[in-house]
Amino acid sequence: MRRLIRVIGLFCMTSFLGLAPVATMAQTGESGTVQEIVVEGNQRIEPGTVLSYMLIKEGDAFDDRRVDRSLKSLFATGLFADVTIRRDGSLLIVTVVENPVINRIAYEGNSKLKDDVLDVEISLRPRVIYTRTKVQNDVKRILTLYRRKGRFAATVEPKVIQLPQNRVDLVFEINEGKWTEVKDIRFVGNGEYSDSRLREEIRTKETRWYRFLSSDDNYDPDRLTLDRELLRRFYLSSGYADFRVISAVAELTTDRKDFFITFTIEEGNRYAFGDIETDVRLTGLKPEDIADIIEIEKGDWYDAELIESTIDDLTNEIGTLGFAFIDIRPRVNRNREDKTIQVTFEVNEGPRVFVERIDIEGNVRTADEVIRREFKLVEGDAFNRAKLRQSKKKLDDLDFFEKVEVEQIPGSDPDKAAINVNVEEKSTGSLSLGFGFSTTSGVLGDIGLTERNLLGRGQSISIKAQLAAKHSQVDLSFTEPYFMDRDVAAGFNIFHSSTNLQDTSSFSTNQTGGSLRAGYPITDNLRESWAYTLKQSTISSVSSTASPYVQSEKGDSILSEIGHGLSYDRRDSKVFPTEGYIIGMSNDLAGIGGSKRYMRNVVNAGKYFPLYDQWVLSVGGRTGHIFGIGDDVSLLDRFYIGGDDLRGFATSGVGPRDKSTQDALGGEWMYKGSVELKFPLGLPQELGISGKLFSDMGSSGRINPTGSDVHDTGKMRASVGTGVAWVSPFGPVSIDMGFPVIKENFDQTEAIRVNFGTRF
Repeated sequence: MRRLIRVIGLFCMTSFLGLAPVATMAQTGESGTVQEIVVEGNQRIEPGTVLSYMLIKEGDAFDDRRVDRSLKSLFATGLFADVTIRRDGSLLIVTVVENPVINRIAYEGNSKLKDDVLDVEISLRPRVIYTRTKVQNDVKRILTLYRRKGRFAATVEPKVIQLPQNRVDLVFEINEGKWTEVKDIRFVGNGEYSDSRLREEIRTKETRWYRFLSSDDNYDPDRLTLDRELLRRFYLSSGYADFRVISAVAELTTDRKDFFITFTIEEGNRYAFGDIETDVRLTGLKPEDIADIIEIEKGDWYDAELIESTIDDLTNEIGTLGFAFIDIRPRVNRNREDKTIQVTFEVNEGPRVFVERIDIEGNVRTADEVIRREFKLVEGDAFNRAKLRQSKKKLDDLDFFEKVEVEQIPGSDPDKAAINVNVEEKSTGSLSLGFGFSTTSGVLGDIGLTERNLLGRGQSISIKAQLAAKHSQVDLSFTEPYFMDRDVAAGFNIFHSSTNLQDTSSFSTNQTGGSLRAGYPITDNLRESWAYTLKQSTISSVSSTASPYVQSEKGDSILSEIGHGLSYDRRDSKVFPTEGYIIGMSNDLAGIGGSKRYMRNVVNAGKYFPLYDQWVLSVGGRTGHIFGIGDDVSLLDRFYIGGDDLRGFATSGVGPRDKSTQDALGGEWMYKGSVELKFPLGLPQELGISGKLFSDMGSSGRINPTGSDVHDTGKMRASVGTGVAWVSPFGPVSIDMGFPVIKENFDQTEAIRVNFGTRF
């Protein structure tokens, strides 16, 4: 009886689950076949389109698995918000609810990111099918944009406005929030350098009121990665060869307004250079042939960057000796007991690999040849990594590109290499408007228009105008950096200037003319230049009480001058040098045509000594001599000392001077020198404020003194003083206070000298 009950129960359960009808369909044959598929609910989409995504067709047997796969296939199209499939006898009915079509996309609440910027970032567009997944992805993209801008508190809420004909307007409601600022930056594990000193080395800064023009105090994860590298470079250049950044953690406050950043570092020991040796394995090359190239001294603090620059110098020098295939690798032996690092530069014969081709990508405006001519490698040359690094540096120095990537990739054969260059161009044109004040020129204003990459050919053209109380000038300049496809920078200038010298020499002058110039490198550091200048000068507005020497030169004159210059520059920076030296010489000959005839020679030199972190001592000097050829030297061509080059004395305050009128007459020889110490004032480095102590000396005079009516002793003058320099967001500002300690009674002095200006 119990068995009978179990059989009846199993039969009933099977019937309830539908297994019995399936078996019946299988037995009856035609009742298990899809006779027709009916599509319902579609408005825009044709039934045939729906059927094309179905994996079960008319005439097929009913199959639950194929029906389920068809359902998933229809959902995967993104065309439908809902899909159901049901059986009605021999019919298979597919009911769909279509996703709406986007009619319009709008943004509300955004001011920091404009609509066109957001449009580029999102994937949805008008007349595209609306899906929730795509909307959520676009919300994430918009939030990512705001986080890159330092706004981690931003929120985005999508709103859908229903329209007739199954259309919708999509509105992204944006709350941009405030800048997510860096409240505090801490360092853990630093013993040699304080937190404040390490903060100066990284790009990320703490929020302060004076950083209102900077975004460095906004959190940026990419900038944090750069900070890790900057810390590593700083410590490696200071002797800490074991240094590493263990972690860099950014913690966001609960209100999402501020970040706290903690760098955990391990300084390790500080190492000095031990023995510096060379292991030359090239036949025909001796260690003494390259010994002078290595400037690393035993006992100096270890510097990884100095090793890299030495490898470049050795590669270049050995290449000039006729060795095309070389491979220089430094062997570093670290002695942890005496904390020294022995470096052996191993010079081997490199693999015989040639440059097969140079591929350039990303340059839309800049011509290929402008990029190729900066390369120290061309197709067919022996591949050289040092020259490849130098080529990238030259491309960076052009300042035409936002980003420059240079990499070596395999060529078509093992002995061939290809070079891939990828650049991202940036704007090279600028309009500058400026104002300022100079003790020499008074209140001034200027306007300039410059294009540094004219028509993508690398040419530079600019027109500038300056209007000031005492000096005004208009200048048109053009430079072709590779004249006639050679490494010769050639160009011209056309100018007109007006200068008021009433306060110093009782006259005014106008000068109009032009010049042709050309310059070229002789070596990497030695450069030669030539110039020809033709200009007309007019001395006018001569006071009736002016010196007779000034009155005698009233009128017009024509200058035809050939100039020559040599410059040897080993400074680490041309703008803010801290180490190295520069030596220059110029020679000017006037008299090939024109009304003036003279020879002028000038020599200058300067050297910079880094004493301590941000403490730089500089020593410089300049001397010159001019003599007339058959004629006296004009007032306009003589040397005038004082002002910026001899602080503590007024402009043209030193040198020959009329006894009765006190007009400056200029000298035919001059010399001047300066010793200056620049040092930090304990303020944050990004403020750009530094102090200085200086001592200037110099003099000027005539070769043959004019007479008893002229002060002309030729004795040395000297001054000492202090000052403050500020590289401000509005332009450089300099305030110098100088005090003469050696002077003549007739010299004109000036205690405070101010210069500032700005360009936008």
